[in-house]
Amino acid sequence: MYDELFCKRLTQLRMAKGVSARDMSLSIGQSAGYINSIENKNNLPSMSVFFYICEYLNIKPKDFFDFESSNPERLNELINNLKSLNDEQLLNILAVVKDIKK
Repeated sequence: MYDELFCKRLTQLRMAKGVSARDMSLSIGQSAGYINSIENKNNLPSMSVFFYICEYLNIKPKDFFDFESSNPERLNELINNLKSLNDEQLLNILAVVKDIKK
């Protein structure tokens, strides 16, 4: 069950980044079909390769398993930018987000 979730999540995050499985495989120092073999449930990465995958996706390992977040890289970027805003700016952003969600 968890291996299937892992494979689906990897596919989701890779596609959100807009890269092919082949390009991602080569970029993390693996054979051309490596990511494809994970996504097709034929293989699981070692812990060290998992960390390379997260680094490539520009996310933290905990973000990989946050299945509610479809694009943790963008979410982290947004959060980092929000940290520099003052209280009034944060309230304005919050109002906009609530309006968008309606």
